[in-house]
Amino acid sequence: MPIITLTTDFGEKDHFAGAVKGAIYSELPDVKIVDISHSVSPFNIPEAAYIIQNAYSSFPKGTIHIIGIDSEINEENKHIAISLDDHYFICANNGIMSMICADISPEKIVEINIHDHIETKFPALDVFVKVACHIARGGTLDVIGKNIESIKPITNLIPYVNDEETQIVGSVIYVDNYGNVITNIKKDFFTKIQKGREFEISARHYIFRIIYSKYSDVVNFETPIEKRNDEGKKLVVFNSSNYLEIAVYKSNSKTSGSASTLLGLDVMDAISVKFINE
Repeated sequence: MPIITLTTDFGEKDHFAGAVKGAIYSELPDVKIVDISHSVSPFNIPEAAYIIQNAYSSFPKGTIHIIGIDSEINEENKHIAISLDDHYFICANNGIMSMICADISPEKIVEINIHDHIETKFPALDVFVKVACHIARGGTLDVIGKNIESIKPITNLIPYVNDEETQIVGSVIYVDNYGNVITNIKKDFFTKIQKGREFEISARHYIFRIIYSKYSDVVNFETPIEKRNDEGKKLVVFNSSNYLEIAVYKSNSKTSGSASTLLGLDVMDAISVKFINE
């Protein structure tokens, strides 16, 4: 029996996540359900896209991923099911899959059309569960939808580069649990534009001129431990997902602070990279 994952902005207080799980178990008692996250910021499409992009590939092939973010159906927000990289994704066509689809082409996309048979005010429960359980039983996408060729993009997914290629202007797409700030600038994109040049990364009024390989590279381990004062140091890394990240070493919003709190950065804020020509 395949695994079904859940990524939503439902939070932990309300009944929504529990109701979705109960509906799945009512149809498939032996299925495995895994919570990726229910703490996505409400209606935050880039944040949800970043989370699912970096989580899905750790699951076995054939896993079915329900993404319950901004899923109320209307003329501009249809429901889709996608087969991609030997996984299945069920969500609204609101740009949430465009980050994954930018790197890997979908094998099949259908616009879900079973709504005439289902009365719903809670699509993740009434529609997405039905589709997920259909796929888990071995059903095909053709039964629950009609083929479409493309999905809605996220308009700010790709950073801006000026004509002279001396500047990249990106934006914050995610703030993690430590308050680290993740941008939409990927390592391969940065390297392609950089061409070996020196650079300055500007975030608010702070400038970084070094990108570390890992967080602890900011520490001078030759200094005796009692003389170090490294917690709270600001730094830039390409994180485990190869996105440019502004961080604070061993950040803690209650003590040393975090990149988000200390620099005043939040989702959609601009981050600029200036390349210095010799």
